[in-house]
Amino acid sequence: MNPGFDFDAAVGAPFRMQPGLRKLAPATAQLTALNPAAPAFAEKLTVLTQHAGEALVCAPDFDPLPALRALVHEAARDPLTALSADDDGVTAHRLGCRVRWDGGLVDAGSAAPSPHAAALACLTALPPAQRLSGLLSLALHEDLAIVDGARATLPWMAVCLPSHWAPSEKVGRSFAAVHGPVADNATLIAASQHLTRLVCQPQRWERFVWNLTTHPAHDQHPARHARRPWPDDPQAVAELAHWRTEHQTFIPLPALQQAVFTIHVNVRTMTQAIATPRQAAALHAALSTMSDAVLAYRSLGPARDGLLAWLAARASA
Repeated sequence: MNPGFDFDAAVGAPFRMQPGLRKLAPATAQLTALNPAAPAFAEKLTVLTQHAGEALVCAPDFDPLPALRALVHEAARDPLTALSADDDGVTAHRLGCRVRWDGGLVDAGSAAPSPHAAALACLTALPPAQRLSGLLSLALHEDLAIVDGARATLPWMAVCLPSHWAPSEKVGRSFAAVHGPVADNATLIAASQHLTRLVCQPQRWERFVWNLTTHPAHDQHPARHARRPWPDDPQAVAELAHWRTEHQTFIPLPALQQAVFTIHVNVRTMTQAIATPRQAAALHAALSTMSDAVLAYRSLGPARDGLLAWLAARASA
């Protein structure tokens, strides 16, 4: 299970598409070091090596550096992230890679020789303006985006592991436009300007997102990974289902009227993730109360009956 994902807070019935923000204590860690041995690291490295222009995106009139400086200093306060910063640049110690603030240099710096030459080669190949974004993407498990509270937009993203959406189609657009395709989105759209201002104020927030999918990987960019159809056999549905969770948080930067939006993605098979009868009963209740529009948006319509059957059996075990 995603270590920051609160199952009880996230999975409820009747299911509703809503902001679902919950306050975070000021000292709560919001950034996680990415283990170079983890599948998410390999997926991020592949995306940044082959599709960096689709993952590292920025609106033409926006300078992300002030927010990224603040983000790096936030991360450096937690020694577990293995990031440090000085006046010259940023070092990712687990990667043995260093990037200057101006993006002009990528090297091992004062860190130990890099055990991940592919990461160093990937960062070196990026345009200077993208190297800091690339370093943060490989050093941290979280995907990242900047929220502009004054304009209610998302002007910068470093998103390697999206869930069936394309960062290049969202960057620079308003919060309301970004969430336009979401099913049953009236509450989200109505609150969009209020939410973008709220998360840029000093209080920190988190929210939780989950889905059941046929896709076993973290990266679900629609141009790279087509949706896999659900099988007709109900038992095969359960065996193919994967439990995808996102723990999303907001790191406020009030002086800039901005916030950094973090997305920690985790994917496990449903049969492993839904481990107790209580969890199965809660997920059964949520899934059974989804509207047809939400089921279609999440591509769960063909699998609903098979998933409910498996969850009912697990709940009664």
